[in-house]
Amino acid sequence: MRAFGTTRAGETVHAIDLRAHGLSVTVLTRGGILQDLRLDGMAHSLVLGRDSLADYEGACGYFGALVGPVANRLRDATARIGGVSYHFERNENGKTLLHGGSNGLHTKIWHVDETADNMVTMSVHLPDGEGGMPGNRHIKARYEITAPGTLRLTVTSHTDAETLINVAHHGYWNMDGSDSVIGHHLRIAADHYLPVDGDTLPTGVIRPVAGRAFDFRDGKPFTPGAPDLDHNFCLSRARTELRDVLWLTGKSGRRMTLATTEPGLQVFDHSDMDPLYHGLAIEAQGWPDAPNCPGFPDVTLRPGDPTNQITEWRFS
Repeated sequence: MRAFGTTRAGETVHAIDLRAHGLSVTVLTRGGILQDLRLDGMAHSLVLGRDSLADYEGACGYFGALVGPVANRLRDATARIGGVSYHFERNENGKTLLHGGSNGLHTKIWHVDETADNMVTMSVHLPDGEGGMPGNRHIKARYEITAPGTLRLTVTSHTDAETLINVAHHGYWNMDGSDSVIGHHLRIAADHYLPVDGDTLPTGVIRPVAGRAFDFRDGKPFTPGAPDLDHNFCLSRARTELRDVLWLTGKSGRRMTLATTEPGLQVFDHSDMDPLYHGLAIEAQGWPDAPNCPGFPDVTLRPGDPTNQITEWRFS
């Protein structure tokens, strides 16, 4: 573990370097950020990262971070929990709660519980009322390199009162180390997706991908605007066993296979990135705005019933 930088608030951020099975990974204690990931001998990272902590405290706050406690958006920054209406920070356009608010998990300094050459376990405690959410919540994240060339993330959450939890890893991926992911081949094992409104909130409709630009089941090259992407792909109606759900292949032939237990996959092309389309954000998570959309998979966390979210990235 080594010092990475100091936050504006004077907190020390550390970097943890992991290496095993032909894979090298760097994780930061701020936000549980996956700052660097590369195959041995590779000159570039496959996940977009920054060398400056100031960048993470600025426009790149979500890059590679664990976001939550409720990833994605809540309409009108409200939700009912245990029959009670709660109101949260409107940190996106003065309308919605995005990724748990301006002080979400991506801003927290995570405590390092355990390290080894191939793994790190970190945790954070969110007290009752933090971010407007009920419950004393304890969230633990474990990054572990396994064979062959695989990074596994396990997020476990506990609470002492009914609350909401939907943690996601917000990595931006580029297999080639190039300025753009245009031409990367993208395949997604989803038969349905969620249309969105002008605030990028789901309309509540669950629409088949068949016959639409959102059909990536057989795979196709990523092409800007065909379609614009900031949508949830519906993988299942509940958390499941770990299964392969997405394949991203660069022009180099380098491939990432993503497996997850989660029912949804948000894919975001970040069309305002500089340079344009530098990476694809791929976030395994519960469906967005689930508490406000009847029929969406439940993201409630209850006492005595911890959640266990697993995502794997496999490289070849």
